[in-house]
Amino acid sequence: MTQAPGQDASRTPEERLAALGLAVPEVAKPVAVYVPSVRSGNHVFTSGQLPMRGGELMLTGKVGGEVSAEEAYECAQQCALNAIAAVKAQVGDLGAVKRIVKVVVFVASTPDFTGQPQVANGASELFGKVFGEAGVHARSAVGVSVLPLDSPVEVEILVEV
Repeated sequence: MTQAPGQDASRTPEERLAALGLAVPEVAKPVAVYVPSVRSGNHVFTSGQLPMRGGELMLTGKVGGEVSAEEAYECAQQCALNAIAAVKAQVGDLGAVKRIVKVVVFVASTPDFTGQPQVANGASELFGKVFGEAGVHARSAVGVSVLPLDSPVEVEILVEV
């Protein structure tokens, strides 16, 4: 996940998002009793981010069932955008991000679906495009039976600032 060809290292993360036709969304409202992110020292921990867009889940269901791997990839990308929003709410400027340290992607999937890593790439590739070398991270992609609100994907991140 090195810097994409033609990616200008002098551009801000927000400018890189804009070049992709994306923007930092409003912080997604929690669906239970928690906060979207917490800062502790030089680290920001996000809560699990669902693929909320405009206050609603993009899709519901299981990957490998009602949700295709391609749709789940897009959901993972939206989860990553929501995680970026939660980080920005803590630090104010995404330029303060020194490194995306760890990404955990949960994929609600049918028992025979084994493409969780490819779904998780929706988040990982976005972090690489937005943060360049600072977006290179450790990652877990985990298949689960169900997620909150019947979401197909949930993403949480740990960021160094």
